[in-house]
Amino acid sequence: MWETEHSVETNAGPAFAWAYMSDVRNWDDPPAQFTLDGPFASGAHGTTQMPVQPARHWQLREVTPTESYTIEFQLDGASIFFEWRFAGLPDDRTRLTQHISLKGESASAFVADVQQAFASSLAPGMNKIAMAIDRAYTAVR
Repeated sequence: MWETEHSVETNAGPAFAWAYMSDVRNWDDPPAQFTLDGPFASGAHGTTQMPVQPARHWQLREVTPTESYTIEFQLDGASIFFEWRFAGLPDDRTRLTQHISLKGESASAFVADVQQAFASSLAPGMNKIAMAIDRAYTAVR
């Protein structure tokens, strides 16, 4: 029904970028707070908490370590998917791609809200993530 995608590059290799992004303590999107119940693996459940809003529950789908993972938020009759891909580049760098899609029989009811939430914020958010990974990578080199 609706989708968007953005890619960024980081100086860290895929293994480092994966380790960083598969640790929800590194997910920095104030004021949201993230928790994961269990290991970062297919089927694990997580929660996103925003001030004065009910908790939003999600599930990890299709986790392939160092390559990709997908987060699914179920809505009423639809789901929003956040697929992250990690592609190795020359010089042990990584291209991070986030593909966001909204699907389901009631997806049309959510298009305006999802588009408003992500259409303009995806690129700046991805740039922020790449810079955070670069800082963490530089700190351990």
